[in-house]
Amino acid sequence: IIRVIHQDEGRISAISTYLSSQVCFIMKVTVALALVTLGSASAFAPAPFGSRQSTTALSAEQSRSDFLTQSTAAFATLAAFPSVSNAAKYGSFGAGSPEVLDPKTAIIDEDILKTESVQKCISGIRSYLSAVKSMSATVAADSQADIGPSIRKELDFVQVRADFNGVTEAFDEDTQRGTDRLVRIILQDITELETANRQKPGVPRSEKRLSIVQGKLSKLEKAFDDFLAFV
Repeated sequence: IIRVIHQDEGRISAISTYLSSQVCFIMKVTVALALVTLGSASAFAPAPFGSRQSTTALSAEQSRSDFLTQSTAAFATLAAFPSVSNAAKYGSFGAGSPEVLDPKTAIIDEDILKTESVQKCISGIRSYLSAVKSMSATVAADSQADIGPSIRKELDFVQVRADFNGVTEAFDEDTQRGTDRLVRIILQDITELETANRQKPGVPRSEKRLSIVQGKLSKLEKAFDDFLAFV
């Protein structure tokens, strides 16, 4: 009887230790996700309908490098918890065009949409789509083509962000929430496209790197098309 009691005590102790480790892990994951969520929420909170403050990715003062640094920090936090990292990816972020609010159900202030400033921003976004298509054709014709200068000139990060900011002023809050995720993906992919395009001098672009570049261009083309469907 005494031996059985000791065995049961050992099992209870082992179970208690295991449960304690699981609780500790869950607490760490919760803190990590909270930090990421708070950072994202402050940057992408929707603005009042028709206001002059945009809801898109970042403030006008934030640079391309700032955006990349924040994104890297968020991923590094999640990477510390593999099971959570897989579950907390951007939904379909990185796997084709994301699901967003149906443009047919969007609520848009037509008067604001027709203003000269907003129409100029829409024209700018159309020009980005044309630039992406042109880059795709360039890479298709020459797998070693350096499209870095075109990315920096035609997809200027600050101007792209400003044009999205201008257009979303015409959207109500629910429509902004739907398009904000799409805009974040576009800004992220522009940064990643520039990174993927870089090659060391004298080193040819591998098939794998070529596939990444073409994939980013294809994803950007679809995302720009999706956004323009709202206007």
